[in-house]
Amino acid sequence: MNSKQLLYVAGPTASGKTTLAIALAKHFKTEVISCDSRQFYKEMSIGTTVPSSEELAAVPHHFIQQKSIQNPYSIGDFQREALDLLKTLFKRKDKVILVGGSGMYADALIDGLDHFPKVDSSLRNKLQKQAEEEGIIALQQLLKKHDPDHYQKVDLENPHRLIRALEICLTSGKPYSSFLGNKQVPDFFSTQKLMIQWEREVLYERINLRVDQMLEQGLEKEAKNLYPFKKINALQTVGYQEWFAHFDGTYSRETTIEEIKKNTRRYAKRQTTWFRKYSDAILINGADPVEEILMKL
Repeated sequence: MNSKQLLYVAGPTASGKTTLAIALAKHFKTEVISCDSRQFYKEMSIGTTVPSSEELAAVPHHFIQQKSIQNPYSIGDFQREALDLLKTLFKRKDKVILVGGSGMYADALIDGLDHFPKVDSSLRNKLQKQAEEEGIIALQQLLKKHDPDHYQKVDLENPHRLIRALEICLTSGKPYSSFLGNKQVPDFFSTQKLMIQWEREVLYERINLRVDQMLEQGLEKEAKNLYPFKKINALQTVGYQEWFAHFDGTYSRETTIEEIKKNTRRYAKRQTTWFRKYSDAILINGADPVEEILMKL
């Protein structure tokens, strides 16, 4: 078995991933790699729950606010950079901590990525414009036509997933699903997944409390500053989209807050569904002390 190990701390939003990751990093005297796809961006702090300055100072962190929302950063970019970083870290560390709720990014690093043809940005812009003008149903029907297999599997309510699949279909003339299954799995480390779990009612209470804390910290002002950039992909995110709708006059302030809480709970449910496929994960009760968790490793 490979002596170098990546410990992946997974779980839905507000489950306590950051706290556990830092505790593990301290114990193993190692560093933390974030795979939270929204914490990559320096303009987004409150709405993405970036670790505090004290948490960042506790152990070295990577991939936290290192990019601008105006500079596109793909899952492939993350995979390449994270793999390069791991090669460096594993020269002096036996374990490295990976943490974040963006399961696709974690999977890309751990299991490799399928290889897709390069897509012209003008096609992506065209599809985004079509979504704005005709609605998400137009994208759904277009995907059903070009790739009925993927249509049955993809999250049909996620416009970014639909656009990604469609741009591959239209660029290559082949179904998006035909490019799946040709991954190259990294072989210089092993992985152990840790899955944080809470009772649903408790997790929802934690989510509601976190949203209230974000409001106290200035989420509305942060979203207002980002409003001019609302169409940028990085900002198609719970906690920002609702405020943009408020600034457009669609929601009252009270409705905005309730929508953020509701949509965050929905996001947590989707994350839980995604992580359920990790059959080899060590299940962690969110209330378990770190000492008990370490005994399971």
